[in-house]
This record gives sequence, C-alpha cells and structure tokens, in this order.
Amino acid sequence: MANTYTWNCRTVDVYPTYEGLDDVVYVVHWQLLATSSETHVVNDETVPYTTTTYNTQIVSVADISTDFIPFADLTNEITTGWVETTMGGTEVQRLKDSLDANIDEQITPVSIIKTIIE
Repeated sequence: MANTYTWNCRTVDVYPTYEGLDDVVYVVHWQLLATSSETHVVNDETVPYTTTTYNTQIVSVADISTDFIPFADLTNEITTGWVETTMGGTEVQRLKDSLDANIDEQITPVSIIKTIIE
C-alpha cells in the first residue's frame, strides 16, 4: 500500500498592513489529505481510502522586508513550503505516520460497530 499526500494551504490570516506592506501572511490554515492506493466500494463506486488532518501554523514575519511575496503572487505551493519548513521534517513525518495509521485502521479495523436485530 502506498499513500499520497496533498496539502491545502490556501486559507491564510493576513495583517492588512504591516511595516508598510499590504496583506502580510502570518497564519496558514492547513489541511493534509492522505489517499491510499488501496480501494473499497462505497455506494457502488470504487474509491480510495482517505483521511485528513488540519490545523493552523503561525509563520514568521521577522524577515518580511527581505522575504515578502505579494499576496497576488502567493500559491498553495509557496504557503505549503512555509508550513513544512516551520513545522520541520520530524513533525511533517509524524503527521503522515498518523494518517497512514488511520488508513491502515480503515483497511483492517480492529473493532467494528454492529447492531443486534431482535
């Protein structure tokens, strides 16, 4: 089984003006989606197993005078890079490991819910 990961880092909090600059990002609202190569049937449709986690990440504005990117030029790729760099590789891997474990539990559950019909 191989999982792929997709970041959504498109929603941000900005300072309307900060040190003479407009729309300075200081918080990124992120979502990390894991999609498995394993599939299952839901409502007669074959779909992959998926799971997601989300949170926010404060990003530094300390070097804003040299690192500023105008809001109109920002992309998901740029803000994802900020999030991953700020979190660090160990934390990003911990998130991915947690998502992997969730997908493994979906594929091979250790417990399921059943209803007794009288």
